[in-house]
Amino acid sequence: MTPMDFADPAEAEHFLAAHPEVRSVEAFLIDINGVPRGKLLHRDELLAAYRNGRPLPASILGLTINGEDVPETGLVWDVGDADCWTWPLAGSLVLQPWRARPTGQLQLALHPQRGLPAAVACPRRVLARTVEALAAEGMHPVLAVELEFYLLDTVRDAAGRPQPALLASGTRPDTPQVYGVLELEQLQPFFDDLYDACERQGLPIRTAISEYAPGQLEITLEHRGEALRAIDEGVRYKRAVKGVAARHGLRACFMAKPFAERAGSGLHLHASLADGDGHNLFASEDPTGTPLMRHAIAGMLERLGESLALFCPHANSFRRFQANSYAPLAPTWGVNNRTVSLRVPGGPAATRHIEHRIAGADANPYLVAAAMLAAIREGIGARREPPPPVTGNGYAQAGARLPTDWLAALQALAASSWARDAFGKEFLEVFLAIKHAEHAQFMGEVGEQDWRWYLVHA
Repeated sequence: MTPMDFADPAEAEHFLAAHPEVRSVEAFLIDINGVPRGKLLHRDELLAAYRNGRPLPASILGLTINGEDVPETGLVWDVGDADCWTWPLAGSLVLQPWRARPTGQLQLALHPQRGLPAAVACPRRVLARTVEALAAEGMHPVLAVELEFYLLDTVRDAAGRPQPALLASGTRPDTPQVYGVLELEQLQPFFDDLYDACERQGLPIRTAISEYAPGQLEITLEHRGEALRAIDEGVRYKRAVKGVAARHGLRACFMAKPFAERAGSGLHLHASLADGDGHNLFASEDPTGTPLMRHAIAGMLERLGESLALFCPHANSFRRFQANSYAPLAPTWGVNNRTVSLRVPGGPAATRHIEHRIAGADANPYLVAAAMLAAIREGIGARREPPPPVTGNGYAQAGARLPTDWLAALQALAASSWARDAFGKEFLEVFLAIKHAEHAQFMGEVGEQDWRWYLVHA
Protein backbone atom coordinates (compact mmCIF):
# COMPACT_ATOMS: atom_id res chain seq x y z
CA MET A 1 0.00 0.00 0.00
CA THR A 2 1.45 3.35 -0.99
CA PRO A 3 0.53 6.82 0.28
CA MET A 4 -1.22 7.26 -3.09
CA ASP A 5 -3.94 4.91 -1.83
CA PHE A 6 -4.83 7.32 0.95
CA ALA A 7 -7.23 10.18 0.46
CA ASP A 8 -6.52 13.92 0.48
CA PRO A 9 -8.39 15.84 3.22
CA ALA A 10 -9.93 17.94 0.44
CA GLU A 11 -12.15 14.91 -0.30
CA ALA A 12 -13.69 15.14 3.17
CA GLU A 13 -14.03 18.92 2.99
CA HIS A 14 -15.92 18.66 -0.29
CA PHE A 15 -18.19 15.90 1.02
CA LEU A 16 -19.09 17.78 4.21
CA ALA A 17 -19.85 20.93 2.25
CA ALA A 18 -21.97 19.06 -0.30
CA HIS A 19 -23.90 17.05 2.33
CA PRO A 20 -24.79 19.19 5.33
CA GLU A 21 -27.62 16.73 6.04
CA VAL A 22 -25.16 13.92 6.88
CA ARG A 23 -24.62 13.52 10.61
CA SER A 24 -22.74 10.19 10.66
CA VAL A 25 -20.22 8.30 8.52
CA GLU A 26 -19.74 4.53 8.65
CA ALA A 27 -15.96 4.00 8.60
CA PHE A 28 -14.87 0.38 8.10
CA LEU A 29 -12.04 -1.89 7.06
CA ILE A 30 -12.25 -5.47 5.83
CA ASP A 31 -11.07 -8.13 8.27
CA ILE A 32 -9.53 -11.56 7.63
CA ASN A 33 -12.96 -13.10 7.01
CA GLY A 34 -14.05 -10.32 4.66
CA VAL A 35 -16.35 -8.79 7.29
CA PRO A 36 -16.59 -4.96 7.40
CA ARG A 37 -15.65 -3.77 10.90
CA GLY A 38 -15.22 -0.22 12.15
CA LYS A 39 -17.04 2.71 13.73
CA LEU A 40 -19.81 5.20 13.10
CA LEU A 41 -18.10 8.60 13.09
CA HIS A 42 -19.84 11.90 13.78
CA ARG A 43 -19.40 14.34 10.90
CA ASP A 44 -17.25 16.54 13.15
CA GLU A 45 -14.70 13.68 13.40
CA LEU A 46 -14.38 13.05 9.67
CA LEU A 47 -11.80 15.68 8.73
CA ALA A 48 -9.49 14.63 11.58
CA ALA A 49 -9.57 11.03 10.28
CA TYR A 50 -8.32 12.32 6.91
CA ARG A 51 -5.64 14.52 8.40
CA ASN A 52 -4.36 12.31 11.21
CA GLY A 53 -5.69 8.83 10.54
CA ARG A 54 -8.07 6.91 12.80
CA PRO A 55 -7.02 4.34 15.42
CA LEU A 56 -8.59 0.89 15.61
CA PRO A 57 -7.54 -1.90 18.00
CA ALA A 58 -5.04 -4.50 16.76
CA SER A 59 -7.51 -7.24 17.68
CA ILE A 60 -9.84 -6.13 14.87
CA LEU A 61 -7.62 -8.20 12.54
CA GLY A 62 -7.64 -11.15 14.95
CA LEU A 63 -11.35 -11.96 15.10
CA THR A 64 -13.35 -15.05 14.19
CA ILE A 65 -16.33 -14.90 11.85
CA ASN A 66 -18.41 -14.43 15.04
CA GLY A 67 -16.36 -11.41 16.10
CA GLU A 68 -14.53 -13.15 18.95
CA ASP A 69 -10.90 -12.50 19.89
CA VAL A 70 -8.33 -15.16 19.01
CA PRO A 71 -5.39 -14.62 21.41
CA GLU A 72 -3.23 -17.03 19.40
CA THR A 73 -3.01 -14.44 16.62
CA GLY A 74 -0.69 -12.37 18.80
CA LEU A 75 -2.90 -9.33 18.16
CA VAL A 76 -4.81 -9.30 21.45
CA TRP A 77 -3.13 -9.61 24.88
CA ASP A 78 0.44 -10.00 23.59
CA VAL A 79 0.37 -6.42 22.26
CA GLY A 80 -1.99 -5.00 24.88
CA ASP A 81 -4.65 -4.73 22.15
CA ALA A 82 -2.74 -1.66 20.99
CA ASP A 83 -4.26 0.92 18.69
CA CYS A 84 -3.22 0.69 15.04
CA TRP A 85 -3.66 3.60 12.67
CA THR A 86 -5.90 3.47 9.62
CA TRP A 87 -6.34 6.01 6.84
CA PRO A 88 -9.25 6.65 4.47
CA LEU A 89 -8.92 5.17 0.99
CA ALA A 90 -9.13 7.71 -1.81
CA GLY A 91 -12.52 7.84 -3.53
CA SER A 92 -14.30 5.72 -0.93
CA LEU A 93 -16.29 8.50 0.80
CA VAL A 94 -19.85 8.18 -0.50
CA LEU A 95 -23.45 8.18 0.68
CA GLN A 96 -25.30 5.06 1.82
CA PRO A 97 -28.62 5.61 0.03
CA TRP A 98 -30.29 2.69 1.80
CA ARG A 99 -30.11 4.34 5.22
CA ALA A 100 -33.28 5.92 6.61
CA ARG A 101 -31.24 8.99 7.60
CA PRO A 102 -28.53 10.35 5.26
CA THR A 103 -25.29 8.59 6.23
CA GLY A 104 -21.82 8.54 4.71
CA GLN A 105 -19.59 5.54 4.08
CA LEU A 106 -15.80 5.45 4.20
CA GLN A 107 -13.42 2.55 3.65
CA LEU A 108 -10.27 2.48 5.77
CA ALA A 109 -6.98 0.63 5.35
CA LEU A 110 -4.17 0.02 7.80
CA HIS A 111 -1.05 2.12 7.30
CA PRO A 112 1.94 -0.14 6.44
CA GLN A 113 4.05 1.31 9.30
CA ARG A 114 1.73 3.14 11.68
CA GLY A 115 -0.79 0.31 11.35
CA LEU A 116 1.51 -2.22 12.99
CA PRO A 117 1.20 -4.77 14.53
CA ALA A 118 -2.12 -5.47 12.79
CA ALA A 119 -0.89 -4.30 9.38
CA VAL A 120 0.93 -7.62 8.81
CA ALA A 121 -2.50 -9.31 8.69
CA CYS A 122 -4.25 -6.74 6.50
CA PRO A 123 -5.87 -8.63 3.57
CA ARG A 124 -5.76 -5.57 1.33
CA ARG A 125 -2.05 -5.20 1.96
CA VAL A 126 -1.47 -8.86 1.03
CA LEU A 127 -3.10 -8.16 -2.34
CA ALA A 128 -1.23 -4.86 -2.78
CA ARG A 129 2.15 -6.58 -2.37
CA THR A 130 1.19 -9.21 -4.97
CA VAL A 131 0.09 -6.55 -7.46
CA GLU A 132 3.30 -4.58 -6.85
CA ALA A 133 5.42 -7.70 -7.53
CA LEU A 134 3.67 -8.29 -10.86
CA ALA A 135 3.94 -4.61 -11.82
CA ALA A 136 7.69 -4.71 -11.17
CA GLU A 137 7.87 -7.38 -13.86
CA GLY A 138 5.83 -5.33 -16.34
CA MET A 139 2.51 -7.12 -15.81
CA HIS A 140 -0.60 -5.35 -14.56
CA PRO A 141 -3.61 -7.42 -13.46
CA VAL A 142 -7.03 -6.63 -14.94
CA LEU A 143 -9.81 -8.02 -12.74
CA ALA A 144 -13.58 -8.25 -12.61
CA VAL A 145 -15.70 -9.57 -9.74
CA GLU A 146 -18.79 -11.79 -10.04
CA LEU A 147 -20.68 -12.57 -6.83
CA GLU A 148 -23.63 -14.94 -6.49
CA PHE A 149 -26.00 -14.56 -3.54
CA TYR A 150 -29.43 -15.58 -2.27
CA LEU A 151 -32.13 -13.02 -1.58
CA LEU A 152 -33.95 -14.43 1.43
CA ASP A 153 -36.91 -13.60 3.63
CA THR A 154 -35.98 -12.53 7.15
CA VAL A 155 -38.74 -14.86 8.41
CA ARG A 156 -37.90 -18.57 8.29
CA ASP A 157 -40.30 -21.30 7.18
CA ALA A 158 -42.30 -23.57 9.51
CA ALA A 159 -39.31 -25.91 9.86
CA GLY A 160 -37.00 -23.06 10.83
CA ARG A 161 -35.17 -23.05 7.47
CA PRO A 162 -34.26 -19.90 5.53
CA GLN A 163 -36.53 -19.34 2.55
CA PRO A 164 -36.36 -17.30 -0.68
CA ALA A 165 -37.85 -13.83 -0.64
CA LEU A 166 -41.41 -13.33 -1.84
CA LEU A 167 -41.78 -12.03 -5.38
CA ALA A 168 -43.90 -8.99 -6.22
CA SER A 169 -46.73 -11.37 -7.14
CA GLY A 170 -46.86 -12.60 -3.54
CA THR A 171 -45.55 -16.03 -4.50
CA ARG A 172 -42.39 -17.64 -3.23
CA PRO A 173 -40.08 -19.16 -5.88
CA ASP A 174 -39.54 -22.92 -5.54
CA THR A 175 -37.88 -23.86 -8.86
CA PRO A 176 -34.54 -22.72 -10.29
CA GLN A 177 -35.86 -20.77 -13.31
CA VAL A 178 -32.24 -20.07 -14.29
CA TYR A 179 -31.95 -16.98 -16.50
CA GLY A 180 -35.65 -16.31 -15.94
CA VAL A 181 -36.49 -12.72 -16.83
CA LEU A 182 -39.85 -12.84 -15.06
CA GLU A 183 -38.04 -13.49 -11.79
CA LEU A 184 -35.91 -10.39 -12.34
CA GLU A 185 -38.99 -8.34 -13.16
CA GLN A 186 -40.68 -9.55 -9.99
CA LEU A 187 -37.74 -8.22 -7.96
CA GLN A 188 -37.66 -4.86 -9.73
CA PRO A 189 -38.06 -2.69 -6.60
CA PHE A 190 -34.97 -4.30 -5.07
CA PHE A 191 -32.97 -4.08 -8.30
CA ASP A 192 -34.00 -0.45 -8.90
CA ASP A 193 -32.75 0.58 -5.48
CA LEU A 194 -29.57 -1.49 -5.78
CA TYR A 195 -28.63 -0.06 -9.18
CA ASP A 196 -29.39 3.43 -7.89
CA ALA A 197 -27.27 2.89 -4.77
CA CYS A 198 -24.35 1.51 -6.77
CA GLU A 199 -24.54 4.34 -9.30
CA ARG A 200 -24.44 6.90 -6.50
CA GLN A 201 -21.46 5.10 -4.96
CA GLY A 202 -19.61 4.85 -8.27
CA LEU A 203 -19.79 1.04 -8.39
CA PRO A 204 -19.81 -0.32 -11.97
CA ILE A 205 -22.41 -3.09 -11.65
CA ARG A 206 -23.63 -4.44 -14.97
CA THR A 207 -25.57 -7.58 -15.91
CA ALA A 208 -28.04 -9.18 -13.48
CA ILE A 209 -29.26 -12.75 -13.89
CA SER A 210 -31.49 -15.18 -12.06
CA GLU A 211 -29.11 -17.98 -11.07
CA TYR A 212 -29.51 -21.75 -10.73
CA ALA A 213 -31.75 -21.85 -7.64
CA PRO A 214 -34.91 -20.13 -6.39
CA GLY A 215 -33.93 -16.79 -4.92
CA GLN A 216 -30.34 -16.96 -6.19
CA LEU A 217 -29.03 -13.96 -8.13
CA GLU A 218 -25.81 -12.72 -9.69
CA ILE A 219 -24.65 -9.28 -10.79
CA THR A 220 -21.35 -8.70 -12.57
CA LEU A 221 -18.97 -5.79 -12.11
CA GLU A 222 -16.95 -4.17 -14.86
CA HIS A 223 -13.34 -5.16 -15.54
CA ARG A 224 -10.82 -2.77 -13.98
CA GLY A 225 -7.20 -2.21 -14.95
CA GLU A 226 -6.39 -1.44 -11.31
CA ALA A 227 -6.63 -4.69 -9.36
CA LEU A 228 -7.02 -3.06 -5.95
CA ARG A 229 -9.80 -0.85 -7.26
CA ALA A 230 -11.62 -3.87 -8.70
CA ILE A 231 -11.58 -5.67 -5.33
CA ASP A 232 -12.37 -2.50 -3.35
CA GLU A 233 -15.44 -2.11 -5.54
CA GLY A 234 -16.32 -5.76 -5.02
CA VAL A 235 -16.38 -5.48 -1.22
CA ARG A 236 -18.30 -2.18 -1.35
CA TYR A 237 -20.80 -3.78 -3.74
CA LYS A 238 -21.37 -6.61 -1.25
CA ARG A 239 -21.96 -4.02 1.48
CA ALA A 240 -24.49 -2.26 -0.78
CA VAL A 241 -26.35 -5.48 -1.59
CA LYS A 242 -26.76 -6.27 2.09
CA GLY A 243 -27.79 -2.71 2.92
CA VAL A 244 -30.39 -2.42 0.16
CA ALA A 245 -31.78 -5.87 0.97
CA ALA A 246 -32.20 -4.88 4.63
CA ARG A 247 -33.99 -1.68 3.57
CA HIS A 248 -36.50 -3.92 1.75
CA GLY A 249 -36.94 -6.17 4.79
CA LEU A 250 -34.87 -8.95 3.18
CA ARG A 251 -31.55 -10.70 3.79
CA ALA A 252 -28.79 -10.98 1.18
CA CYS A 253 -26.99 -14.25 1.92
CA PHE A 254 -23.45 -14.86 0.67
CA MET A 255 -22.97 -18.26 2.32
CA ALA A 256 -21.23 -20.71 0.02
CA LYS A 257 -23.93 -23.38 0.49
CA PRO A 258 -27.04 -22.23 2.38
CA PHE A 259 -29.17 -25.14 1.08
CA ALA A 260 -27.98 -28.74 0.67
CA GLU A 261 -30.26 -29.48 -2.27
CA ARG A 262 -29.67 -26.23 -4.16
CA ALA A 263 -26.77 -24.58 -5.94
CA GLY A 264 -24.02 -22.97 -3.91
CA SER A 265 -22.88 -19.38 -4.40
CA GLY A 266 -19.49 -18.60 -5.88
CA LEU A 267 -17.10 -15.69 -6.12
CA HIS A 268 -15.83 -15.81 -9.71
CA LEU A 269 -12.82 -13.65 -10.52
CA HIS A 270 -12.05 -12.79 -14.14
CA ALA A 271 -8.38 -12.05 -14.72
CA SER A 272 -5.96 -11.06 -17.44
CA LEU A 273 -2.63 -9.24 -17.50
CA ALA A 274 -1.85 -6.02 -19.36
CA ASP A 275 1.45 -4.48 -20.34
CA GLY A 276 2.43 -0.92 -19.44
CA ASP A 277 0.37 0.44 -22.34
CA GLY A 278 -2.77 -1.45 -21.34
CA HIS A 279 -2.54 -4.14 -24.04
CA ASN A 280 -3.89 -7.57 -23.04
CA LEU A 281 -0.96 -10.00 -22.71
CA PHE A 282 -3.39 -12.94 -23.00
CA ALA A 283 -4.93 -11.71 -26.28
CA SER A 284 -4.83 -14.37 -28.98
CA GLU A 285 -6.95 -15.75 -31.78
CA ASP A 286 -6.13 -19.13 -30.30
CA PRO A 287 -8.98 -19.93 -27.83
CA THR A 288 -6.39 -21.30 -25.38
CA GLY A 289 -4.68 -17.93 -25.30
CA THR A 290 -1.03 -16.96 -25.47
CA PRO A 291 1.81 -19.05 -23.98
CA LEU A 292 1.87 -16.50 -21.14
CA MET A 293 -1.77 -17.24 -20.33
CA ARG A 294 -1.13 -20.97 -20.33
CA HIS A 295 1.81 -20.47 -17.94
CA ALA A 296 -0.59 -18.50 -15.70
CA ILE A 297 -3.14 -21.32 -15.79
CA ALA A 298 -0.46 -23.89 -14.96
CA GLY A 299 0.64 -21.83 -11.97
CA MET A 300 -2.90 -21.62 -10.62
CA LEU A 301 -3.44 -25.35 -11.05
CA GLU A 302 -0.11 -26.11 -9.36
CA ARG A 303 -0.89 -24.04 -6.25
CA LEU A 304 -4.61 -24.66 -6.01
CA GLY A 305 -4.41 -27.17 -3.16
CA GLU A 306 -2.08 -24.96 -1.11
CA SER A 307 -4.35 -21.91 -1.44
CA LEU A 308 -7.72 -23.68 -1.17
CA ALA A 309 -8.17 -22.56 2.44
CA LEU A 310 -8.21 -18.94 1.18
CA PHE A 311 -10.77 -19.75 -1.52
CA CYS A 312 -12.88 -21.85 0.86
CA PRO A 313 -12.29 -20.40 4.34
CA HIS A 314 -15.21 -21.91 6.30
CA ALA A 315 -16.71 -25.29 7.17
CA ASN A 316 -19.72 -24.52 4.99
CA SER A 317 -17.47 -23.61 2.04
CA PHE A 318 -16.73 -27.25 1.29
CA ARG A 319 -20.40 -28.24 1.05
CA ARG A 320 -20.47 -26.37 -2.25
CA PHE A 321 -18.30 -28.94 -4.06
CA GLN A 322 -20.82 -31.31 -5.61
CA ALA A 323 -20.93 -32.86 -9.08
CA ASN A 324 -23.12 -31.16 -11.69
CA SER A 325 -23.59 -28.15 -9.42
CA TYR A 326 -21.55 -25.54 -11.36
CA ALA A 327 -18.95 -25.72 -8.59
CA PRO A 328 -15.59 -27.26 -9.56
CA LEU A 329 -14.38 -30.57 -8.16
CA ALA A 330 -10.91 -30.90 -9.66
CA PRO A 331 -7.83 -28.84 -10.66
CA THR A 332 -8.90 -28.52 -14.29
CA TRP A 333 -9.13 -25.91 -17.01
CA GLY A 334 -10.98 -25.62 -20.28
CA VAL A 335 -12.23 -23.33 -23.01
CA ASN A 336 -15.85 -22.19 -22.85
CA ASN A 337 -16.56 -24.93 -20.29
CA ARG A 338 -18.34 -24.35 -16.97
CA THR A 339 -17.49 -27.78 -15.54
CA VAL A 340 -13.87 -26.83 -14.81
CA SER A 341 -12.11 -24.76 -12.15
CA LEU A 342 -10.39 -22.36 -14.55
CA ARG A 343 -12.50 -21.38 -17.53
CA VAL A 344 -11.33 -19.46 -20.58
CA PRO A 345 -14.49 -17.73 -21.84
CA GLY A 346 -15.13 -17.36 -25.54
CA GLY A 347 -15.17 -13.97 -27.20
CA PRO A 348 -12.93 -11.72 -29.29
CA ALA A 349 -9.17 -12.24 -29.08
CA ALA A 350 -8.65 -8.87 -27.37
CA THR A 351 -10.85 -9.95 -24.43
CA ARG A 352 -9.08 -13.27 -23.73
CA HIS A 353 -8.94 -13.91 -19.99
CA ILE A 354 -9.33 -16.57 -17.27
CA GLU A 355 -12.40 -17.05 -15.08
CA HIS A 356 -11.37 -18.43 -11.68
CA ARG A 357 -14.45 -20.38 -10.48
CA ILE A 358 -13.17 -22.04 -7.30
CA ALA A 359 -13.86 -19.54 -4.51
CA GLY A 360 -17.14 -19.39 -2.66
CA ALA A 361 -19.09 -16.17 -2.18
CA ASP A 362 -18.08 -16.38 1.50
CA ALA A 363 -14.37 -15.87 0.75
CA ASN A 364 -12.44 -12.65 1.34
CA PRO A 365 -12.04 -11.15 -2.17
CA TYR A 366 -8.65 -9.59 -1.33
CA LEU A 367 -7.22 -12.96 -0.34
CA VAL A 368 -8.79 -14.77 -3.31
CA ALA A 369 -7.25 -12.25 -5.71
CA ALA A 370 -3.89 -12.35 -3.93
CA ALA A 371 -3.70 -16.15 -4.07
CA MET A 372 -4.77 -16.26 -7.70
CA LEU A 373 -2.28 -13.59 -8.80
CA ALA A 374 0.61 -15.02 -6.76
CA ALA A 375 0.07 -18.39 -8.45
CA ILE A 376 -0.13 -16.70 -11.86
CA ARG A 377 3.17 -14.93 -11.20
CA GLU A 378 4.89 -18.14 -10.19
CA GLY A 379 3.53 -20.07 -13.18
CA ILE A 380 4.79 -17.40 -15.56
CA GLY A 381 8.17 -17.14 -13.85
CA ALA A 382 8.69 -20.91 -14.01
CA ARG A 383 7.20 -21.18 -17.52
CA ARG A 384 4.97 -23.99 -16.33
CA GLU A 385 2.79 -25.82 -18.85
CA PRO A 386 -0.74 -26.95 -18.01
CA PRO A 387 -2.23 -30.31 -18.96
CA PRO A 388 -4.51 -30.38 -22.03
CA PRO A 389 -7.77 -28.45 -21.56
CA VAL A 390 -10.79 -30.48 -20.54
CA THR A 391 -13.49 -30.95 -23.15
CA GLY A 392 -16.99 -32.16 -22.35
CA ASN A 393 -18.19 -32.96 -18.86
CA GLY A 394 -15.33 -32.26 -16.45
CA TYR A 395 -17.29 -33.74 -13.54
CA ALA A 396 -17.35 -37.17 -15.21
CA GLN A 397 -13.66 -37.36 -16.04
CA ALA A 398 -11.27 -39.23 -13.77
CA GLY A 399 -8.35 -37.48 -12.16
CA ALA A 400 -7.26 -35.65 -9.03
CA ARG A 401 -9.97 -34.08 -6.91
CA LEU A 402 -9.92 -31.01 -4.71
CA PRO A 403 -9.81 -31.68 -0.97
CA THR A 404 -13.28 -31.58 0.55
CA ASP A 405 -12.15 -31.23 4.15
CA TRP A 406 -11.64 -27.89 5.89
CA LEU A 407 -8.86 -29.09 8.20
CA ALA A 408 -6.94 -30.74 5.33
CA ALA A 409 -7.04 -27.44 3.41
CA LEU A 410 -5.71 -25.54 6.45
CA GLN A 411 -2.91 -28.07 6.89
CA ALA A 412 -1.93 -27.75 3.23
CA LEU A 413 -1.72 -23.97 3.57
CA ALA A 414 0.31 -24.22 6.78
CA ALA A 415 2.82 -26.61 5.15
CA SER A 416 3.30 -24.49 2.01
CA SER A 417 6.63 -22.70 1.65
CA TRP A 418 5.19 -21.06 -1.48
CA ALA A 419 2.35 -19.55 0.60
CA ARG A 420 4.81 -18.21 3.20
CA ASP A 421 6.77 -16.49 0.47
CA ALA A 422 3.67 -15.24 -1.35
CA PHE A 423 1.62 -13.94 1.59
CA GLY A 424 4.13 -13.48 4.39
CA LYS A 425 4.82 -15.64 7.43
CA GLU A 426 3.16 -13.15 9.81
CA PHE A 427 -0.05 -13.03 7.80
CA LEU A 428 -0.28 -16.82 7.60
CA GLU A 429 0.21 -17.17 11.35
CA VAL A 430 -2.72 -14.83 12.03
CA PHE A 431 -4.97 -16.38 9.38
CA LEU A 432 -4.29 -19.95 10.52
CA ALA A 433 -4.75 -19.08 14.19
CA ILE A 434 -8.18 -17.66 13.42
CA LYS A 435 -9.19 -20.59 11.26
CA HIS A 436 -8.04 -23.23 13.74
CA ALA A 437 -9.98 -21.43 16.48
CA GLU A 438 -13.07 -21.44 14.27
CA HIS A 439 -12.56 -25.11 13.37
CA ALA A 440 -12.34 -26.11 17.04
CA GLN A 441 -15.43 -24.10 17.92
CA PHE A 442 -17.42 -25.42 14.96
CA MET A 443 -16.54 -29.05 15.66
CA GLY A 444 -17.30 -28.58 19.36
CA GLU A 445 -20.85 -27.38 18.78
CA VAL A 446 -23.66 -29.95 19.13
CA GLY A 447 -26.75 -29.22 17.06
CA GLU A 448 -29.72 -30.48 15.10
CA GLN A 449 -27.82 -32.84 12.82
CA ASP A 450 -26.14 -34.59 15.79
CA TRP A 451 -29.52 -35.14 17.44
CA ARG A 452 -31.12 -36.45 14.24
CA TRP A 453 -28.30 -38.92 13.64
CA TYR A 454 -27.28 -40.09 17.07
CA LEU A 455 -29.80 -39.19 19.80
CA VAL A 456 -31.77 -42.45 19.58
CA HIS A 457 -29.66 -45.11 17.93
CA ALA A 458 -26.08 -44.39 18.96
